[in-house]
Amino acid sequence: MKQPHIHPQSLCETAHVGAGTRVWAFAHVLPGARIGADCNICDGVFVENDVVVGDRVTVKCGVQLWDGVTIEDDVFIGPNATFTNDPFPRSRVRPAGFARTVVRAGASIGANSTILPGVEIGGGAMVGAGAVVTRPVPPNAIVVGNPARVTGYAAVPGSGPPRPASAASPAGSGAPLPGRTELGVGGASLHELRLFRDPRGELSVGELGRELPFTPRRFFLVSGVPGHEVRGEHAHRSCEQFLVCARGSCRVLLDDGHDRREVTLDRPSLGVHMPAMIWGTQYRYSPDAVLLVFASGHYDPDDYVSAYEEFRKLAAGRAVGA
Repeated sequence: MKQPHIHPQSLCETAHVGAGTRVWAFAHVLPGARIGADCNICDGVFVENDVVVGDRVTVKCGVQLWDGVTIEDDVFIGPNATFTNDPFPRSRVRPAGFARTVVRAGASIGANSTILPGVEIGGGAMVGAGAVVTRPVPPNAIVVGNPARVTGYAAVPGSGPPRPASAASPAGSGAPLPGRTELGVGGASLHELRLFRDPRGELSVGELGRELPFTPRRFFLVSGVPGHEVRGEHAHRSCEQFLVCARGSCRVLLDDGHDRREVTLDRPSLGVHMPAMIWGTQYRYSPDAVLLVFASGHYDPDDYVSAYEEFRKLAAGRAVGA
């Protein structure tokens, strides 16, 4: 087994350092901390007692990991990123317990960013340099700014960024052709609905069994969403959905646990079919956006999968059984 490398000018007081981990000069690791295998703890890092660091984690110079912080596997933490653990700090006043902050597997924390207490950074997420994270970050989301807001979603490793999808238009017509475009994500598809124009206005038409690939049992409307908010963030075990932005625009992220793709819904004649077991997220709502959603089943709370890691496990199980 490869032994950890502890620099002679570091102060590593814990016995729980995994194989192959390197702790460099002037880092200080307290006795209660637990650090996994193949980590890189750079110069000037401070790790308090109630801290767990997973495997293959990189912690760059000038980072402090305070009590209550858990870092899962394959996380990158950039230089001088700041974690906090007390929402109401007072000198010489110690709370009964510190807020728990979790950075899920594969996430990246940019240089000089600040993470407020009790926040969860979702798996694969990316926090931009200098961002101030005041609320949970969804899995795979890219957040920037103060306060940090979702601006996009990270690429599937090795695939490039999520591809924006749009339907083709006939040359010179200015109007999209009716049709269906497969999106390559778990059977999801983009649909151009029939559109009729005359001096009285426009009429978009979708027929059951044609544009809508299922018979709806329920519909709902989403409106008045602040532009920085994110909705959805769940999958359905059996329910299918068909989304149309009746007014304004929003972006829809589709994720089958292996591939991801984005769709911009920006007109009433464009819809997206989201089959069961697709992780759906809607964001970047315009101020006037009204999202119309048709569902194949009645509301059933047991049909929801609300934790991304559970969804990925279920999706992987389906793929193996296919």
